[in-house]
Amino acid sequence: MSVVTVYTAPGCHLCADALAALGELREELRFELEEVDITGDEQLHRTHFERIPVVLVDGEEVCEYVVAEAAVRERLESPP
Repeated sequence: MSVVTVYTAPGCHLCADALAALGELREELRFELEEVDITGDEQLHRTHFERIPVVLVDGEEVCEYVVAEAAVRERLESPP
């Protein structure tokens, strides 16, 4: 099963929107959804400070700021 990881930060409205969109997509496609708070990791915070949310599928960055549903869907539906 694929893992979709979302780098987020507290109070980020774009992050909340991304998680909601991925939650809806998760109803259709099977995947694990993992949220990572970048404020808990200094390196992640430096790397993604101005780019959140960042969405990865199986460790590969797919989109940032907003969920590109077509890109996420394509990555989830393509064989590894």
